[in-house]
Amino acid sequence: MILYPAIDIRDGKAVRLTQGDFAQETVYDADPLSAARTWVEAGARWLHIVDLDGARDGVPTNIEHLRRICALGVPVQFGGGLRSLAAVGAARAAGAERVILGTAAFTDIDLLDQALAEHGERVVVSVDVRGGRVASAGWREQTEMEAGAVIEHLQRRGVKRFVYSSIERDGMLSGPDVEEVKRIAEAVRGTFVYSGGIGTLEDLRALAALRQVNLTGVIVGKALYERRFGVAEARAALGERSGERPPRRRKRGEQAVEPASG
Repeated sequence: MILYPAIDIRDGKAVRLTQGDFAQETVYDADPLSAARTWVEAGARWLHIVDLDGARDGVPTNIEHLRRICALGVPVQFGGGLRSLAAVGAARAAGAERVILGTAAFTDIDLLDQALAEHGERVVVSVDVRGGRVASAGWREQTEMEAGAVIEHLQRRGVKRFVYSSIERDGMLSGPDVEEVKRIAEAVRGTFVYSGGIGTLEDLRALAALRQVNLTGVIVGKALYERRFGVAEARAALGERSGERPPRRRKRGEQAVEPASG
């Protein structure tokens, strides 16, 4: 599995929220590029970037930060406010290897279809869950849509990549719900990356021990920022080979290749 260090950007800073609550924010770096460089120099092969301003307002506002981070040469998946085809295109033009749709994937069927037609498997859908139900609009609005049913519906529309986030566990360092992850793995026919609650290396080892071939990565934020463990340790816990070099960022139109899971 692949480690995805998380960089959440709000008001131009690298921050973390607790349980998706904008009122519970901790600033970890005044410059998101500095945070990204720290993870890359420590050996990260991918980065996970969320434009929190965009998620809140519906329009991405941190594209320039994305551009600066992509210049480091490590592939990035980027989400937050991508609710139009133009916004998706802007993120790709700034260098994002993958673009993450959240609210728009559930509310704008035409956009989802168009994004998939134009960008294919570079489109990832984020399924953000609280109490078994999907949340939207930057986690602020709760729906009655059950996570498994949403995943099934999106797969029928052609989605093959997902990010699954447990909102209750986000920022709590309390560990993942392994049984929940197993249930989601049963629903996903493509691949997914897990996010939520990682606080120790044992949490990462527990996810790796599931040996779910469709669980291809884990997003980690607060635990890295607070130095509960380092990038190299996390990669080892997930089974990444420590000697691997970060993949070269491909030019637009080049075929995508899934990183080896080790």
